[in-house]
Amino acid sequence: MISTLGRYKIIAEIGQGAMGVVYKAVDPIIDRTVAIKTINLNLSRQELEEYEARFQQEIKAAGRLNHPNIVTIYDVGKTESVAYMAMEFLEGKELKDMIAAGTMPGAEQVVDIIAQVADGLWFAHQQDIVHRDVKPSNIMVMKGGIAKITDFGIARLPNSAVKTMTGLILGSPRYMSPEQVIGKAIDARSDIFSLGVVLYEALTGIPPFDGDNVNAIMYATVNTTPPPPSAHNRSVPPMLDLIVAKAMAKLLEDRYQSVQEFAGDLREVRRQMDASRPASALKAAMSPPLRPQAPNPAAIVDKVVVDTATIPIDTGKREDEEAKPLAIAKTFDSFDATMRLAAMTDQTDDFKEYISETQKMRAYKGKIEPTSPLARAAASPAAAAPAPAPAPAPKPAPAEKKPPPKAAKKPEPKPEPAPPVIQIANPSLDEAPAASSAVTSMIAIGAIVLLSLAALGLLVALVVK
Repeated sequence: MISTLGRYKIIAEIGQGAMGVVYKAVDPIIDRTVAIKTINLNLSRQELEEYEARFQQEIKAAGRLNHPNIVTIYDVGKTESVAYMAMEFLEGKELKDMIAAGTMPGAEQVVDIIAQVADGLWFAHQQDIVHRDVKPSNIMVMKGGIAKITDFGIARLPNSAVKTMTGLILGSPRYMSPEQVIGKAIDARSDIFSLGVVLYEALTGIPPFDGDNVNAIMYATVNTTPPPPSAHNRSVPPMLDLIVAKAMAKLLEDRYQSVQEFAGDLREVRRQMDASRPASALKAAMSPPLRPQAPNPAAIVDKVVVDTATIPIDTGKREDEEAKPLAIAKTFDSFDATMRLAAMTDQTDDFKEYISETQKMRAYKGKIEPTSPLARAAASPAAAAPAPAPAPAPKPAPAEKKPPPKAAKKPEPKPEPAPPVIQIANPSLDEAPAASSAVTSMIAIGAIVLLSLAALGLLVALVVK
């Protein structure tokens, strides 16, 4: 392997072809990695002079091709035995290798790649440059699916050189147009036919025109019509069959008249392929949420934002005014309220003793002896108040609510199984009516206090629960 070629330092050999060797090299002046493709010049003196004139013409043409889908040419030169071209170093794979390895992507990605190649060819055709050698080995697919065409102008060797250098055309007959095969004048539509052949092979993995030798391949190119791509690959839509057939039409009049039309149909069928997918397969299945607009600083200065959630409610009272206690209605019955709360919270059994004693007290109309338990309970109401239950056990079955007996309709108390000892007849009470009245008042006050404390205790138990 040579170490230098011109001013370029050879790093490694990338590959070999019928035309020459491809090297990876470095330009030491600007420290740029390039790819150098060499061409053997095994020609006679007359042919070499003719080639040199045409090669200079192609150098000027390559300098005008600045397009994202065309490899960039940096420099050209020649030595005594080879001519070389320094071009952009591409990190990717040749379409030829992808087809041979069977790693071609789906029909959608193939359409994208060929459409990009068509864009690059359209730009070259606008510069009156025909590639003449469109084939998979001259198409590089980089990361991200970007495709670039290589070897612009290299295939434009003189006719005499093509005749003598048979190895030069061995890789190209499968992709040559019928007018190239029969030796007619060619134009941009020849590249369209070749690109159609590349599309067919990329979709199916099979070349449309094949044979045991060059003559058989050329005969098939001129005289046979291959089956549609969908016959080999069922994922190819019928519209793509029509596009391939039009691109590979034998007659120039039936073919696409410009590669731009070819690219337009490819993108249209690509759009139809995307439209046939369900909406759930798309990344943007729904519109993105609207972003909140940033506040205008000028508006913030003019307008004071107030948090109304922390503003105290104006009740019309001044701070120096003392809050008046709420008065209890005269018709309020704490025992009835206690009964309702006990029934609502299923705690009737917890206050069973309290309810029983209260009902007895309400039903009794006679006098109570000072030695009676009721009299002692009235004298010390705080001690008789039941303590609130901190955490009741699992809720028992709700007891039947017994309506309290009405004192006005019952002249005498209903006897209980074990009532407290109460002596009704007492001569001492008859002799001291004033003392009896005072005791009765104390009992009534004590009962009210007892009931109020019981209701308060029930409320506390309800809140705790």
